[in-house]
Amino acid sequence: MLFPTIDFAIFFAVVFVGHWLLQPTPTYWKWFMIAASYFFYAWWDWRFMGLLAASMVINQAGALWVHRSTTPGGRRTAVVTAVVANLLLLGWFKYYGFLSVTVDNVVHGLSGHVPLPLLQITLPVGISFFTFMGISYVIDVYRDQIEPAPWLDFAVYLSFFPHLVAGPIVRGSELLPQVRTRRDPRQIDVGRAAYLIFAGLFKKMVISSYIASAIVDPVFGAPGAHTSLEILFAIYGYAVQIYADFSGYTDIAICVALLLGFKFPQNFDAPYAARSLQDFWRRWHITLSRWLRDYLYIPLGGSRRGQGRTYVNILVTMLLGGLWHGAGWTFVAWGGLHGVGQALGHNRRRRRLAAGLSPLPDEVGRRILQRFLTFNYVCLGWVFFRSDSFHTAALMLWRLLTAWGSARLVSPLVLLTIAFGVGIQYVPKRVPDVAQVAFSRLAPVLQGALLAMALYAITTLAPQGVAPFIYFQF
Repeated sequence: MLFPTIDFAIFFAVVFVGHWLLQPTPTYWKWFMIAASYFFYAWWDWRFMGLLAASMVINQAGALWVHRSTTPGGRRTAVVTAVVANLLLLGWFKYYGFLSVTVDNVVHGLSGHVPLPLLQITLPVGISFFTFMGISYVIDVYRDQIEPAPWLDFAVYLSFFPHLVAGPIVRGSELLPQVRTRRDPRQIDVGRAAYLIFAGLFKKMVISSYIASAIVDPVFGAPGAHTSLEILFAIYGYAVQIYADFSGYTDIAICVALLLGFKFPQNFDAPYAARSLQDFWRRWHITLSRWLRDYLYIPLGGSRRGQGRTYVNILVTMLLGGLWHGAGWTFVAWGGLHGVGQALGHNRRRRRLAAGLSPLPDEVGRRILQRFLTFNYVCLGWVFFRSDSFHTAALMLWRLLTAWGSARLVSPLVLLTIAFGVGIQYVPKRVPDVAQVAFSRLAPVLQGALLAMALYAITTLAPQGVAPFIYFQF
């Protein structure tokens, strides 16, 4: 069930009413929210309701096992068992085909063809997101950062439909206390909710959909038929498309949760205004970046075991982060590019510090250059992320340098959309904050009129149909 559809509007209207009516009876409210969330998930494919339930049982049972173990060894056994069970589920559904083909290719190259079973396994939508949430919950219990929640509370936490299929990755310490709290509908921030829903719809339905159909899909689908300028702006266009698509989904998810009285963590903070790759990952998919840092990079040793080990930890973290996004070597290459780039940046900063050099002056020209270089390096990574094979990625990069000619697809509207998609990230944060406050102070009639006008503009400008969100496949 996609957010910007009539189906979801009807579903949410029913859930919204039931949610607020059942607030005085917490147990009934929790069962209602679990039922609504499983219905939401089953709308895509009812057969995978069992997978979501299995994930809930594995992680809650694992957390209780950890909590009740009285020895360090027992606690370690419990947490390792729960994490391995999660990864086995994720590996079977997401990586079995990828590993089978990879092993078959290696064996074929070494000693002739040995057929391996290649099963057609459907990838359950959102499995990476709720798996990572379950893992973080068990590990946080192991670290004594949270107590195990009651079964019903944890079921609400893991299945809560606003974050279920494409994040953000919300931790137990962030959401579970809210599950236990009775909400007051008078405390809803209407101004922020209105801003988020229409910003999300505009980014997804107008910007992302248009730039995909106008230049990104045609060029990445047949790079050999396009010129250097078309390829260049298709790459820039994809950077805008994936940002508008994913941040648009996140805006809508945060808004939906907000209307139900819940607060989700921020997931994007103007990533294309970043001045380094490290800065980019503080701004892009923030909840995933924090997860990789806290549950992978730091447990590997972080920067505590010498410079060489630090670079290895950075690279391993980013390679696995790339593989998390998709079962393919192009995603691994994307992660590797970011890992190498971050390691080089870390090395440069370390050398300057070791040499006793003062920080470089924070001049306007330097900031512009840093942002330009970072954005273009990120766009280089997006080539591999979007391409369906290394051949496509290599052809894109080759023709970017050699295929000079006319640029039929680079229309003024395409240029304007790309410029707008990047430019909005340089708008000061106080501007939308002021707009939200001003909207909340308007009379209800004026608020309704403005919302109707905004919705009409979005539906008029948006292409026909609603494309799935890009991050559903992860």
